[in-house]
Amino acid sequence: MASEVRVDEGPFGPEVRPGSGTVAQTVLYLHGDPRLAGTPQDALPTARELARLTGYTVVCARYRRRFPQALEDVQSAWEHCHAHGPAGVAGKRLGGALAAGLLLRLRDAGATLPTCAVLSSPVLDFTLDSPSLLLNAAADRTVDAQALPIRAATYAGTTPRDHPLLSPLHGNLHGLPPLQLHAAGTEVLLDDTLSFATRAAHSGVAVDMRIHEDSAAQGLRQLEATAQFLRAWCPDGSVVSRRG
Repeated sequence: MASEVRVDEGPFGPEVRPGSGTVAQTVLYLHGDPRLAGTPQDALPTARELARLTGYTVVCARYRRRFPQALEDVQSAWEHCHAHGPAGVAGKRLGGALAAGLLLRLRDAGATLPTCAVLSSPVLDFTLDSPSLLLNAAADRTVDAQALPIRAATYAGTTPRDHPLLSPLHGNLHGLPPLQLHAAGTEVLLDDTLSFATRAAHSGVAVDMRIHEDSAAQGLRQLEATAQFLRAWCPDGSVVSRRG
């Protein structure tokens, strides 16, 4: 593990690099917050810790706040990361949706996929009809469930809400790389994670799902588990290439 890291400004956003040694892999990290917004700079604390724990470079990509422009930006950042060797992808909330959408787009194009993907409290279904949106509304203090439909509509624009690249839960999940998913048992988007993990597993995808007691427990445990997963699925710099 790297003890020190440095932050450089790259062409697609901040790049957090281990202080020394050979970097075997890059991680494309896609930010997100409870308001379906945020900036790459918001992700820097997480990126720094991931770089320390893995010894990988972590690229915190910028993306526009509308679909499909956001996914186009993410794919450009992915191509930048992949050009430097094997790369994984990780995303939080809206960033998790974009990470999953990127997997589907790359697979459909017959392109090289990330070695693995980590999705944290992802928004995977913009139809917003999961039961946990109501059942956990009182327990989840991180997301304004009443404002979520407005923010989701602003992001989706004219794209049909069940379009698989916008709402990956509605897509074909065969042929994806190994996935790790994290969610709190109290969050309003819990069902997105549960349903996606189940459908992916039924599609033959290796799935590691971690449901934490609440957001505080998730914050304490997730980074180490994420780092272990990233190291496990790219221990030797191998590249994953699959076609759907």
